[in-house]
Amino acid sequence: MPESAWKFIFYSASWSYSAYLLFLTEYTFFQDPSSVFHDWTSGMPIPIDITIAYLIQGSFYGHSIYASFYMDVWRRDSVIMVIHHVVTLVLITFSYAFRYHKIGVLVLFLHDINDIQLEFTKLNVYLRNSGWVYKSINEIISTVGCISFSFTWFWFRLYWFPLKVLYATCIASLESVPNIPFYFFFNSLLFTLLLMNLYWFLYIMLFMVKVLTGQMKEMKDVREYEDEEHEKAKLLNIAENDTDHPDLRHEEGHEKNGIPKEKSL
Repeated sequence: MPESAWKFIFYSASWSYSAYLLFLTEYTFFQDPSSVFHDWTSGMPIPIDITIAYLIQGSFYGHSIYASFYMDVWRRDSVIMVIHHVVTLVLITFSYAFRYHKIGVLVLFLHDINDIQLEFTKLNVYLRNSGWVYKSINEIISTVGCISFSFTWFWFRLYWFPLKVLYATCIASLESVPNIPFYFFFNSLLFTLLLMNLYWFLYIMLFMVKVLTGQMKEMKDVREYEDEEHEKAKLLNIAENDTDHPDLRHEEGHEKNGIPKEKSL
């Protein structure tokens, strides 16, 4: 829950700020993605409002690389998650340095909304499982959140992302600036991001299949390791009965959000 609560707060704030830049200012990146390269020049000044967005996002993803190894629970897709954070941080850093900041704001807007829904849904699942008094409400919210998350993942990351971002970077960029620098470098990173979005979409489809076929009676994160609950129960039992147990002493250096957990890459 601490991990999801922190991410929910951050993504809510960052996406709201990106939405503000795209829809409540003079920028027209979302309505006309190809316009991001119309006035592009090397070393052009970056507006302070976009600089703030980049500073916040760069700081978060730099921290996320560290958190994935030393703070967050290790899951089946954690290696892909680390790669995602590295790719995102490289994109943020170099797009700022080479003045591709306009398309960067659009990329962040199209991705952060899904993380808001994901973490909010997970928070309601955790509240439901913790014996919270209003767990029936959490059940309804988590179900609606799951459906909404699946739809927006496809719409924002697999439809709008190629339609708006990849079209602008692959085609419109060459039309506006024929010799635009680092063309293949940036587009290869963006296509890597698209492939990871497809990879995680397979988890979403797996979840849907399990629910529709009755293999899953209640919602849970299919990325978690199957023996995780047994491991937690074992460690809690050790803690209650023998605080000097060697297994417990071995795990003391690997506490992740309050849950001792061994993980390997």
